[in-house]
Amino acid sequence: QVQLVESGGGLVQPGGSLRLSCTASVSLFSIHAMGWYRQAPGKQRELVARKLRYGSTIYEDSVKGRFTLSRDTASNTQYLQMMSLKPEDTAVYYCNAEMVDGQAYWGQGTQVTVSS
Repeated sequence: QVQLVESGGGLVQPGGSLRLSCTASVSLFSIHAMGWYRQAPGKQRELVARKLRYGSTIYEDSVKGRFTLSRDTASNTQYLQMMSLKPEDTAVYYCNAEMVDGQAYWGQGTQVTVSS
């Protein structure tokens, strides 16, 4: 069982920045892929950014150049730095971890609201 604890959401004005954190209960090196998804009201959950354990990072087209995925292996934490936020970025953001055996785990979700 892997537990993911998220933090960092909130209300921000358009053009502002936020950093989301996701701390795993296991070493990041034991996780096959880790990333962030988001779900806006009335829409399906979509991938925002995802990094394979020893591979590259992929970003959803609308966030490329604005969002950056990074990690601190010492604290088992992955970060999503979000810049130049837009109202359409408003959603609940979920941390996701996929294990080698295919098991997937989700965080509890954190609300990001971009509004003036």
